[in-house]
Amino acid sequence: MKAINFSFIIPVYNRPNEIKELLDSYLNVEGEYVYEIVIIEDGSTETSETVVKQFNNQLNIAYYFKPNSGPGDSRNYGMQKAKGNYFIILDSDVLLPPHYLNEVQQFLEASYYDCFGGPDAAHSSFSNLQKAINFAMTSFITTGGIRGGKQQVENFQPRSFNMGLSKKAFQASGGFGKIHPGEDPDLSLRLHQLGFKTTLIESAFVYHKRRVSWSKFYKQVYKFGMVRPILNQWHPDSKSIVYWFPTVFSLGCIVSILLAIFQINLLLYVYGFYFALAFLIALITNRNLSVALQALFAIIIQFFGYGYGFLKSTFNLLILGRDPKEAFPELFF
Repeated sequence: MKAINFSFIIPVYNRPNEIKELLDSYLNVEGEYVYEIVIIEDGSTETSETVVKQFNNQLNIAYYFKPNSGPGDSRNYGMQKAKGNYFIILDSDVLLPPHYLNEVQQFLEASYYDCFGGPDAAHSSFSNLQKAINFAMTSFITTGGIRGGKQQVENFQPRSFNMGLSKKAFQASGGFGKIHPGEDPDLSLRLHQLGFKTTLIESAFVYHKRRVSWSKFYKQVYKFGMVRPILNQWHPDSKSIVYWFPTVFSLGCIVSILLAIFQINLLLYVYGFYFALAFLIALITNRNLSVALQALFAIIIQFFGYGYGFLKSTFNLLILGRDPKEAFPELFF
């Protein structure tokens, strides 16, 4: 196997404080590796240039400023400029654990893949809100482990907050498309069609800060829901009944409340059991009552936001027959 030379690809938009925290985490990376960090400033008005200069004597950093064109296009730009033959794509709001590169290097040397994804985790320093949202986004009881469960290894669909991509696969696929969010599963599905295999490196996790408020979290999952029917239309083989679950769950929750008005409580009890179980798991996982309570709110926002977005997008695409770019221009750059 050809020697692996890593280039980290990090787009950033008006987040200099996040870039500083991320670059600080690089100073503790274990192992004797030669790698470069490529930071792409995506038309920011509050740039990270001054922050980056503080690390020039400690880290091998290439910094580029370009007009705003979205995270997918910025990652492509960075990969075109990068000197390595294997790209590791990170979001600016993550922290790198010290063992990260050791895990990636050892895994790829033992079993090479042209594309991999890693999970995300909550650092002990994160706020209760960040930990609650992390639980809702990563727990088996909410997402079924699709963001990094052990059962999802072969043909794993990486997310671009923590994703590896060989130069060969990038050149063959053309990289990320113009949709956002959804550019990462779209790329994964196109890679599969081209014959490239993807996998999960479970131990190569990052700490994902997710600097969001409740309103921003709702907007994020709402867009996730809108994107999925578009991806199903582009990649029919990727369709799954599982994607209907948040919509069915949300509608069922509303129905359970309406039935309870007429003293029909069975369905409400089912939902009560689910949320009690989710609370217990969140409490055991985080050992924090506030996080466990906020996790329930995060689950509700996640299911209702995604479910509504999915239903709205499905109606527009399948019933009204609208073109995705015409129906949802805010999802395209």
